Amino acid sequence: MKDIADFASLFRNQTPLIDTRAPVEFAKGSLPTAVNLPLMDDAQREAVGHCYKDRGPEAAIDLGHQLVAGEVREARIRAWQAFVQANPHGALFCFRGGLRSELVQLWLHERGIDYPRVRGGYKALRRWLIDNSESIYGRKPFVVVAGKTGCAKTRIINEGNAGNALPGSIDLEGLANHRGSSFGRRDGGQPTQLNFEIAVDIALFAADEGPCQTIIAEDESRLIGRCALPPKLKECLSQSPLVVVEASLEARVEHSFENYILANLSDLEARLGKGDAAFELFATGLHDALDRIRKRLGGARHTALSRELEAAITTHRSGDSSGHRHWIEGLLRDYYDPMYNYQLEGREERILFRGSPSEVSEFLMHRQLGATPG
Repeated sequence: MKDIADFASLFRNQTPLIDTRAPVEFAKGSLPTAVNLPLMDDAQREAVGHCYKDRGPEAAIDLGHQLVAGEVREARIRAWQAFVQANPHGALFCFRGGLRSELVQLWLHERGIDYPRVRGGYKALRRWLIDNSESIYGRKPFVVVAGKTGCAKTRIINEGNAGNALPGSIDLEGLANHRGSSFGRRDGGQPTQLNFEIAVDIALFAADEGPCQTIIAEDESRLIGRCALPPKLKECLSQSPLVVVEASLEARVEHSFENYILANLSDLEARLGKGDAAFELFATGLHDALDRIRKRLGGARHTALSRELEAAITTHRSGDSSGHRHWIEGLLRDYYDPMYNYQLEGREERILFRGSPSEVSEFLMHRQLGATPG
């Protein structure tokens, strides 16, 4: 029965994986291509763990076989067989590549299925990703796309290559499922911190695989929503050259309107259907976002913006969403812009290039691939 130790190929090929660990382990963090088809459920795992501590490994193994027997065992095997049939070029793993994945592999072998097992399991995969990212931070330069709120930094990263992602780029906000500001929450919630870090490491691996000598990322604070940037990545971004996107206030208002109003409501309607439920959740989310920056806004400004926001929501209910542009403009001009200007003052010496979104896209493409600017 085969073991897999070529972890780079697993990530390069986005190999489908069976995570045989218990659901509680899977929920904390796993690989993005993994499906949780556990050998033991949470209660069974806990019982075996207690037995191991009290009576030793042999008794724990015997208890495991007792708990996963008969129809329980058959149901688990059927689930694994269905996955193998749908994903013949996949693999399976447990935490350390030990007894659980070994037993799953054996039971499949007894049914005539030889399915490879990841050597060292989840722990080895995670260690490989961390070590690979550490290597990238140490040898590969980064360039950071900066600019005021609403200047379409994420869009440049994802669409700056003739509608495709810029080569060598990583979309940190996409990986965090959050648009980065207080208003950046997206439907579906955010990944766990561990899953975010795993996704970042895999994105770095993919960016490093290409022909580009530089990795492109967006200028981010330590937190994207509740997902914290890995410390080494944050340190790297804080020291790298900046490419600053410049856009008019009008353009930034429009971009923010499209993202935080139209797109957010559309996402909720896709899940809940068009109607009061989606709209009320959308409206509540806007008020909550404004409340999260109440202290930094100050009482008077927060009160004024709250009134403007509520007026926009009222007309939006009647079919006119345009009123949102008014409070967005004030928030950008009087709150986000001064804060950004202050932050940029101490980083002027790191600025490599300034330009419009199209000019920045062209500059980065030329830098990455050596293309001749048009």
